[in-house]
Amino acid sequence: MTDTPASNVLLVTVDSLRADAIEPYGGEYDTPTFSAVAERGTVFENAFAHGNWTPMSFPSILASRPVFADTGRIGVDDVTSLAERVGAAGVATGGFNAANGFLTEHWGYDRGFDVFETFVGGSADGRAGEFVAAHPTWGAWLQLLTSPFRRAGSFLRGGDDERPFTDASRMLDVERGATSFVEETDEPFFLWVHYMDAHTPYVPAPRYLRDVTDRRVGKGRMLIAHVRTGLGWSVGDRTLDDLRTLYQGAVRQVDASLGRLLSSLDDAGVADDTAVVVAGDHGEEFMEHGHLAHYPKLYDELVHVPLLIDVPGLPARRVADHVGLDAIAPTVCDLLGVAPAAEWTGKSLLPTIRDGARPSDEPVVTVTVRGDDVTQQPIPRSLDEGDLLVSARDSDWVYIRNTETDAEELYDRRADPGLQDDRSADDDPTTVAARDRLREATLDHAATLDAVDHEAHEGDVGDDIETRLEALGYR
Repeated sequence: MTDTPASNVLLVTVDSLRADAIEPYGGEYDTPTFSAVAERGTVFENAFAHGNWTPMSFPSILASRPVFADTGRIGVDDVTSLAERVGAAGVATGGFNAANGFLTEHWGYDRGFDVFETFVGGSADGRAGEFVAAHPTWGAWLQLLTSPFRRAGSFLRGGDDERPFTDASRMLDVERGATSFVEETDEPFFLWVHYMDAHTPYVPAPRYLRDVTDRRVGKGRMLIAHVRTGLGWSVGDRTLDDLRTLYQGAVRQVDASLGRLLSSLDDAGVADDTAVVVAGDHGEEFMEHGHLAHYPKLYDELVHVPLLIDVPGLPARRVADHVGLDAIAPTVCDLLGVAPAAEWTGKSLLPTIRDGARPSDEPVVTVTVRGDDVTQQPIPRSLDEGDLLVSARDSDWVYIRNTETDAEELYDRRADPGLQDDRSADDDPTTVAARDRLREATLDHAATLDAVDHEAHEGDVGDDIETRLEALGYR
């Protein structure tokens, strides 16, 4: 390792965090910790995920590789991961995932981590904690139904309601694990934390609901909203408002947890030596294109995500150029003075963060696989389980193509930020040039995937992981 901008890196990923959910991207609700990171660091205004849900997006985040590009299936078990790369250079590594079954050892995400915990299949809390881990929906409703009694007990004990009363999302488990890692690990270190609170079902503690609304969203309305979401049904305006409110409360809950995590860096005396990277792994839809949650589509509400990078001692700035999340792994390596893996596709953003250099102008390519019935949300685990949809985008345009049918869409992000006006049939020169350039990027990407051997399959994922995936709405 050479002279580096930071001794340590904290990478925080937030499941289902769309860009406009936080203040630095124009969000209407208070997110003080996200805002503080943005004010100190670099805000990438047009950061895009490479997939519309976790298994499609994360290979690019923790291995800087497109999903399906190496094996035709999800996971990172056949590529060099970020943790492996920095660990081989002598960096201590810790990973704490709040029970997302797609980010477990089965798909290779443990490789390279000295300490790795997914909180799938039980916890130190005994059998009750194990049930909550495997069935987050039940845990969430347990929190709601018993919260008045917990609030009363907490008040009588002189406590407060800053933290949730029940760790349904495993947020507190992740906090404890990450804080212990910081306290017990000598520098240098790489720490990855993944939050699940903003993933449906959204069950924020009452404290954080009060931060975003003075409306009362009762338990019955919460149940109706989440059942309709889980079944893929459409909802009316009131239920949609309830879902948005619950989601924003959950985002505020993550913001508070992130604040405590950053405070633990201060307490350990390493804050001034630690770069902080914050990203959403994908977004979330609230009926912008007819569905809820994150069904297999490639519109901006699912692909445009926050990317904040705060490096101590470097200037704050905002970057309008488009970037992909495959830049995270090489950027972390650059921050720690470690050479990136040769096969990684992303380029380090440190020159942009440090000097304001323009990042690569190559379009960001995002993929998903759509099964037989989009509303049933079967999560494809290999490339052969449905139609491959590929999009390419830059700061101005979005192009989407179904590679099986060759149906295409084109949107002008500047004039039409909601992506509602399909311009693919327009013949003015500017539109044609954008369509041709972005279409070429999708064709190149699809050709790369076509060359992959698709015979390998993921096999048995294990009872604990399968239960967790089903509980999250994945089958």
